[in-house]
Amino acid sequence: MKDIVWSKTLSIGVEEVDEDHRKLVDIFNTLNHAVKEREAPEYLAAVLDELINCTVWHFSHEERLMLKYQYKDMEAHKAEHRELIETVKELQQELLQGGGEMTERHIEILERWLTEHILTTDMRLGAYLANVM
Repeated sequence: MKDIVWSKTLSIGVEEVDEDHRKLVDIFNTLNHAVKEREAPEYLAAVLDELINCTVWHFSHEERLMLKYQYKDMEAHKAEHRELIETVKELQQELLQGGGEMTERHIEILERWLTEHILTTDMRLGAYLANVM
């Protein structure tokens, strides 16, 4: 699995949100490298936990901006955030119960989990915020 390379394609045009996304991409890439290098399950679990915690914080950040700027699609966006966190926590539980063996399949799930949200839902939010901030 290749690293996610930050580019303008992933930029939603709101620097503070893009900064969060770059951090999430960095953590994802750390996890990706750790899987390739067959790091210890405890290390993989710690990096995945960091990715989850940073994502939860980031979603709170986005939701604060949505409230402040009265984003009309806020409830649907928040619902997607909840679904994404639920998905990754299910993956985390699967790993914990399966002895922590993370595979390329898990990395592919996480890559789609991260990039699809940015490229769809967050792009719409970015377009809105660019007009009101």
